[in-house]
Amino acid sequence: MLDGTDLAPFGRVVTADAGGRTLADVPIDQLLATTLAAKVLVLRGFDLLDKTDLEAYCMAAGELVQWEFGTILDLVVQENPQNYLFDSGDVPFHWDGAWSERAPRFFLFQCVQGCAPGAGGETVFCDSTQVYREAPEELRELWARTSVTYRTDRLAHYGGTMTQPLLDTHPTTGETTIRYAEPLDPARYRNPLFLTVEGLGADDAVQVMDDLRDRLHDPRYCYDHAWQTGDIVVAENHALLHGRNRFLGSTARHMQRIQII
Repeated sequence: MLDGTDLAPFGRVVTADAGGRTLADVPIDQLLATTLAAKVLVLRGFDLLDKTDLEAYCMAAGELVQWEFGTILDLVVQENPQNYLFDSGDVPFHWDGAWSERAPRFFLFQCVQGCAPGAGGETVFCDSTQVYREAPEELRELWARTSVTYRTDRLAHYGGTMTQPLLDTHPTTGETTIRYAEPLDPARYRNPLFLTVEGLGADDAVQVMDDLRDRLHDPRYCYDHAWQTGDIVVAENHALLHGRNRFLGSTARHMQRIQII
């Protein structure tokens, strides 16, 4: 475990104690063990790695998710994006790897260029395990009966149709997790995501989904990360859902993301 300062309501921040340290100076087994316990780990004051070194560093922990563009995705706002991930608006809650055969255990961001204070674009992490633990038993029973079918056009590096039970089991901790991606209204998002709720009657489905939305966005379960240049953030993908607040100012932010299976 890495020493640091706990964040609220979850997470930990570790600050380099001397200049010139890079991410490669942090043993990756400690990095991931701390992330598993804290759910989100923020490193500050560490020099970023170039793409080749970042890939080699993460490969020491396991297989990396491979996309058409390689293992590292450059996240920047584009002028005419096909996918809402590259737009300046908000990104609703989802989990990484929903459209892959194997979801990653962890994902790591390097912030090449951050945002000015108050400019928006914060990444929001929701601890779905805590949402589940604090939900009433009768609601958890409804969730256990629920599956969701998702459909979206493949306009970026994912897409298609897939069905996912709302509840899952964390492969390492055994905790019950919530696997859910919020719908994307075609009036607001460039590539909408359509949901069909299965296992519940129509009235129950509407009530359960409305209640779930409110619970997932409850500040008691969410950590908002405001990005600074040089931030390194590692997140646990099975316990958490994540999204992004819309940009309110400059959209010049540049991040790099890599995913560890």
